[in-house]
Amino acid sequence: MSIRVRREKRGAKTDGRDAARVRREIASALGIVLALLGIAGMAHAVKNAVDPANLPIGDGKYSTTAAQRGYVYLCHAQAGGGGATVQGPWIHDDGTWDSTAKAEVDGSVSWPTAYVSITKSGGTRTITSNDLPTNHTTGVFPIQPSDDAYQYDPNPGAIAASSRSWELPAKPKKGPPQCMGGEAGIAVNGVDIYNPLDALLRDANAHELQDHCDGHPNAHGYHYHSIPKCLYSGRSRKKPPVTVGFAYDGFPITSPFEDGERLTNADLDVCHGKTSKVKVDGKLKRTYHYVATREYPYVVGCFRGTQIAAGVPR
Repeated sequence: MSIRVRREKRGAKTDGRDAARVRREIASALGIVLALLGIAGMAHAVKNAVDPANLPIGDGKYSTTAAQRGYVYLCHAQAGGGGATVQGPWIHDDGTWDSTAKAEVDGSVSWPTAYVSITKSGGTRTITSNDLPTNHTTGVFPIQPSDDAYQYDPNPGAIAASSRSWELPAKPKKGPPQCMGGEAGIAVNGVDIYNPLDALLRDANAHELQDHCDGHPNAHGYHYHSIPKCLYSGRSRKKPPVTVGFAYDGFPITSPFEDGERLTNADLDVCHGKTSKVKVDGKLKRTYHYVATREYPYVVGCFRGTQIAAGVPR
């Protein structure tokens, strides 16, 4: 009887040691998997990393025949006049430019009469503004001869109120890519958002000079060629992208961070957008949206909505 008990105890000890060994092996394997996932995540981050001091210039990156990633799909391509007259030292000979070293238009001008209204009724979103920024100051325009920016871009344009009113689809539908003109949409602060090209069909962000919120005027008003930090500064990178504007097909334009990481062209489609959860109208919603990036074309590469607002020049 006693012999049988001792054997049973030895068996129980053996089973306990086996179970402990299995737990150690599982923990070890789990550690390896997590390490590999971490390496993969770092590799993805490195692969998608964009150096703001060496951004590829978008000069000539447009098409009038088809949409493609990293390009603008234009309905017409006709170079005009104006724009920066001297190439700045922040533009490199290797086809890149340094956004951290670019000159900036001086000044901090307030616009107390700035106005924007964004309403939604049924299937229509109505945006009305006077094209003056409601949430930030601007530089001094025309650019003054005493401003270091003047030697590169003596922009003679002045900032002035100019009425805007657009009716966009409130429930846009995604379709095949459509070509665009010089204007892409409107920011939530009432400022126009243009395509990324200047009048000479060059990368406007690389060549032309803007103020501290990446805006400047032309004969039609103050506008952006990219989405400035002034529209999303202070928002946590870990929160879902927030709407900073609307394209003229009704789809939102959002801030650049998703799941804690900055999105790049590699994450987006031919129109510079993707489908995911974003904050629009104060609520989280899964929808197609265009994304603000450091890379050309910066905001919108073509329209993906099936309906474009009436009156948009294309």
